[in-house]
Amino acid sequence: MEKWSPVLVVVLGSLVIAAIIGTALASEDAGNETLGDLKKFSSKEEIEAFLKEHAQGTKGSNGYPWMTGTGGQETAMDAPAPTSAPPAPTAAHDYSTTNVQVEGVDEADFLKNDGRYIYVISGESLAILEAFPAENAKIVSETRIEGIPTALFLAGDRLVVFATGTEESMTTVKGSIAPVPVQRVVTHAYIYDIGDRSDPDLVRTQTFTGSYYDARMIGDNVYVITREAPVWIRDEIALPEVRTDGGEAIMPDVYRPGTPLQNYVFYTASAFSVKNDGGTPDAETFLLGYDTTLFASQKNLYIGYRYVGAAGSGPSAATMPAYAGSREETIVHRFAIDDGKIDYKAMGRVPGHLLNQFSLDEYGGNLRVATTVEGWTREGSFQYNNVYVLNPAMETIGTLEHIAPDERIYAARFAGDRLYLVTFKRIDPLFVIDLSDPKHPGILGKLKIPGYSDYLHPYDPDHIIGIGKETSENTWGGVSVEGLKIALFDVSDVNNPIQVDTVVIGEPGTDSEALRDHKAFLFVKEKNLLVIPVSEIKRVENPESRYPGSYGTKTWQGAYVYSVKPADGFILLGTVAHAEKGSPYTWDSPDAVRRSLFMDDTLYTVSARSVVMTDLADGSRVNEVYLPYRWETYPTPYPVW
Repeated sequence: MEKWSPVLVVVLGSLVIAAIIGTALASEDAGNETLGDLKKFSSKEEIEAFLKEHAQGTKGSNGYPWMTGTGGQETAMDAPAPTSAPPAPTAAHDYSTTNVQVEGVDEADFLKNDGRYIYVISGESLAILEAFPAENAKIVSETRIEGIPTALFLAGDRLVVFATGTEESMTTVKGSIAPVPVQRVVTHAYIYDIGDRSDPDLVRTQTFTGSYYDARMIGDNVYVITREAPVWIRDEIALPEVRTDGGEAIMPDVYRPGTPLQNYVFYTASAFSVKNDGGTPDAETFLLGYDTTLFASQKNLYIGYRYVGAAGSGPSAATMPAYAGSREETIVHRFAIDDGKIDYKAMGRVPGHLLNQFSLDEYGGNLRVATTVEGWTREGSFQYNNVYVLNPAMETIGTLEHIAPDERIYAARFAGDRLYLVTFKRIDPLFVIDLSDPKHPGILGKLKIPGYSDYLHPYDPDHIIGIGKETSENTWGGVSVEGLKIALFDVSDVNNPIQVDTVVIGEPGTDSEALRDHKAFLFVKEKNLLVIPVSEIKRVENPESRYPGSYGTKTWQGAYVYSVKPADGFILLGTVAHAEKGSPYTWDSPDAVRRSLFMDDTLYTVSARSVVMTDLADGSRVNEVYLPYRWETYPTPYPVW
């Protein structure tokens, strides 16, 4: 540990979407059930005819969508809290859990902990570490997972591991004398009983066609989304399936939006209980577009997807600039959830596209949405940002448009009746937006500073933390991206937000997992503790150069640990090194810290290679446990330019 301050002794003393659509069938349309904008296909033949006519983006040279079968395969697989179980008597009294968007809605991750054990996907294995107390930490079991494990959930003595792989089967098609082989991407949900952590017992396997997309867990119910491009076997479509332990396949009903899209992908939403081994998973399939965002509250599930149509038509046409060449919208479907039951309720649409799951939020029964609109006119391109409030019927009741022209949203965070919005082009405006009256949202104040934030995290009702990059003007009049930036904002005076403190780490190219994944961000208000994973580019003098003042760079992998208070700003307590001279790549290195957590007074930082345990009181290294991950079995990462 480097530069650890004794101050620490005093200081420390995010859609999931649904499974089955319930009883809210609205009407009949040409014999097909409709759910708001969703229309149910009546037969497999109707799906085939629809895709051949409309799936322009997936047609092959033969005029049909991408075909597999007869030995063929999809071109590639898509890459992919509630409080943990009560701690055992020998577990830590205080420990962190996954950083989630909505309290009570757990988000799948490759690592979970329960205050005593750490459960982590390491390469092709599930490793369980008895991590507390830290000085005796060790791996108690390694379980080989079939396929490529992606994420997991922890529910008491049950563990769910999602893994994606391929599966070959024989199927009969029209006009074929013999069965035809077909390979498909599938996702397995392996449910383990971990009452004995040294010997996890696989009790059930759920299989879903398609690659893993996202998942949430509320109580004991898991909601998982898989997706796959239409798979054709000669002239027939292979429809999505759901199976339990190799049993008879469930063929979910398939719905499509009434609004035509440019490309289509099957999204299958499935729900199953972690503990009910005799239950049958519920599932429905939606033929939607590629650009899809999932969000879940404790009462509703939302799926939003991007739509681009011709200008001059549709609900958002009036809000678009004159002569706009295209009309960009986000369509959002709402599903009500109650004790594992899911009912389709309504569909809404707003101009623009979403950034990520933090562009959506539910408050007081309303859905709040932040979007960016991009397009072009005869005069050139345009870009601006909007905020909308939709009621439970998904009708727009509040509108705030044309925020920060010529900029796009870099980060959004809804907190109570406020929205904090970061846009960027040359300088970083932080907007404070009032949503206390959902029918009349308005800008309260804004702050313009260099740099930008990619993720915003509330500190308390009057302060917010941002992490992103510093920027500066270059000699050509443009903007250069500098090192990693952490900022603390005071928004107590909503009309005049101020930057309390900021720190910049490293040279250009310095990176952090927290920029892309909020689950890598560890903040504990009660301890005023902030831990940021950092892949740092450091500037070092080159003593071998014959030119004076010659410098080079080296890469450092680890985590920065701060105390953060509004009165003091950021105080660097120390750093935890995982590699002093790591890979020349700042991301995807086996030594890059991807997660951190604490149990009582021990900080655990986790990279692909190892778990490092550090005493929070004095910064001393307590232990290090190496994971079964094997770097040489994975491809070399691409450099960050």
